[in-house]
Amino acid sequence: MSVTFVRIDDRMIHGLITTRWGKEMPVDGIIAVNDKAADNPILKEAYQAAAQDKKTFVWTMDHFNKVKDRVLSSKTRYFLITKSPLDMKTILVDWGFKPSDVKTVNVGPGNDRPGAIKLGDNQSFTQAEGDAFEAISKAGYKVDFALLPDQHIGDWDRFKSKFGY
Repeated sequence: MSVTFVRIDDRMIHGLITTRWGKEMPVDGIIAVNDKAADNPILKEAYQAAAQDKKTFVWTMDHFNKVKDRVLSSKTRYFLITKSPLDMKTILVDWGFKPSDVKTVNVGPGNDRPGAIKLGDNQSFTQAEGDAFEAISKAGYKVDFALLPDQHIGDWDRFKSKFGY
């Protein structure tokens, strides 16, 4: 098994990813996919430092697309994380990436922004992001909103009416 956990988190890699989620799910490494972070050496270094002892990669979308088959064939157990629901939709729906046996996309923090719809504490998403959740859901994934393993606020079915679905 190569991908053991899939998450959308606007902070991408932070202590709670490696401590709380890392204890709940088997993980040897983290793959964070975000163009801006991958192209910024300071951000990239900060994310790698936050992952502590885990093998960590911060890749552009293009690079991930080029190596996604190698990720799947790896013996290393990875968390796959994107900052944006739109990027995760591209990976899972548009590119058809199948993350091993994972059938749930976990959604963590989403910052309050103008026009964003608040679902819970520190979980606000725009209409475009809601459209991405709907596409991910229609592709057969459960979209589960949880900041921490024991802090689930519900799945996409609970919230999709707020986005017109």
